Amino acid sequence: MADIAKLTALIEPEAQALGFDLVRVKLFGGAGDITLQVMAERPDTRQLTIDDCADLSRRISDLLDEADPIESEYRLEVSSPGIDRPLTRLADFADWTGHEARIVLTAPVEGRKQLTGNLAGVEGDRITIDVNKHAPMTIGFDQVADAKLLFTDRLLAATRPLSAEGAEEEEFEDFTDNDGALEAADTNTSEGQD
Repeated sequence: MADIAKLTALIEPEAQALGFDLVRVKLFGGAGDITLQVMAERPDTRQLTIDDCADLSRRISDLLDEADPIESEYRLEVSSPGIDRPLTRLADFADWTGHEARIVLTAPVEGRKQLTGNLAGVEGDRITIDVNKHAPMTIGFDQVADAKLLFTDRLLAATRPLSAEGAEEEEFEDFTDNDGALEAADTNTSEGQD
């Protein structure tokens, strides 16, 4: 597989040229089914519109076609980080202080490999998390293997979308069951959804 640091170095200037902050570059999947995931956001809204994703995708695609840094075939996926976003930069931990997160550590600390609780702040390169059913713990940013926000009502309220344009719509239709009672069934109008 390709070197993530090199891919990031190629992609980040393209995102910045469009006024976006790069959140994450990740390769996953196996032979014949590799996905290059690129997450970015506008610094002022922490979101991307569908048009933003399309613009960045075209720009990255052209660059990667020319540089050819990935030897095998791959799928390019460009998106906003979403509500339960990954925390990949030290600034993310500061920006989302007060919200619930799950942090997976590179090695256990006090017998814990995973910390779940409210982010309590950042000082220098140290992150404090108020671990559920435990106590606040402070770790170094270099001890974080993976981290993401957890979906809560408070997080949902803090990340309301800029617009609902392009969001999936639900249709409701009435039907009668065998006993003659009316029931409501919702059907998703998006293709490929169960």
